[in-house]
Amino acid sequence: MRGAKIRFILNPVSGHNRGRPWLKGFLLDFLQSRRILADLVLTESPGHATALARDAVREGVERVVAVGGDGTMNEIAQSLIHTSVTLGLIPCGSGNGLALHLGLQKDLRKALVFVCDPLSRSKAIDTGWADGRPFFNAMGMGLDAEISRRFNTLQKRGIVGYARTAGKMLLEIRPEKIRFGGDAWEDESEVLLVAVANSNQYGNHAQIAPGAMVDDGELDLVAVRPVGPLGAAALAVRLFAGSLHRSGRVRRERGRRFWIERSAPGLIHTDGETHQAGRLIKVTVQAGSLRVLVPSEKKHSSRP
Repeated sequence: MRGAKIRFILNPVSGHNRGRPWLKGFLLDFLQSRRILADLVLTESPGHATALARDAVREGVERVVAVGGDGTMNEIAQSLIHTSVTLGLIPCGSGNGLALHLGLQKDLRKALVFVCDPLSRSKAIDTGWADGRPFFNAMGMGLDAEISRRFNTLQKRGIVGYARTAGKMLLEIRPEKIRFGGDAWEDESEVLLVAVANSNQYGNHAQIAPGAMVDDGELDLVAVRPVGPLGAAALAVRLFAGSLHRSGRVRRERGRRFWIERSAPGLIHTDGETHQAGRLIKVTVQAGSLRVLVPSEKKHSSRP
């Protein structure tokens, strides 16, 4: 495979790809018909995309294209941090948070044309780190992580599945008392969830941090305090309306580093993939550490 300028890494079980047995053939036909110097490899297991991307860097590939969702994106991107290799995205996941934030095409053919165009623009974005794990879209704990854990077990995902999972978890989960802080502040509070966002959204336009930007060298911490059923419904409306930060039940802070201390070890998620972590979680940012293809006309929203 040496000599290819672009390497496509396809996760065949990511999001919508599960129902697209024809996708591999479609991609190969597109590349061959346009005589694009590219190759295609498939992931076989969790974590495989990271190894495949690492191979691409070693072989001198110029672009690595993730064909999957945020989890696939994360596995690939972590091998590209602090390299000259550019990440391209063909959003095929259930949420596609980073792709939507960047304004990338969801139409498969248009997305392919974009990532194969040698004139497509790239930019450097930030990498977040939580408990030693990289994230490029968002991380979280509490309700956030539990929803991710359950959502990842569903056969049919998408926004409807996410909403059902979130609604059920809101009735089951109990608030957790935590201490948390940043460079110049700290607090103690009961929370339903704490998220730290690099982009403005989880995916599906659910804006956890409206106005957040992936290239400003900072992260946005969002802590949601306990609410009743009516309050939860109101927060859900705000989440999709881009006004979550205006709720009195939400605290939002911006900075380059945060810490979160809880009573016991538990789950966190990074870009929707869950992991066990300790009581103390440290979150930091590495500015401008990953190059990503972005549309030239994208205009990032200003901070709220």
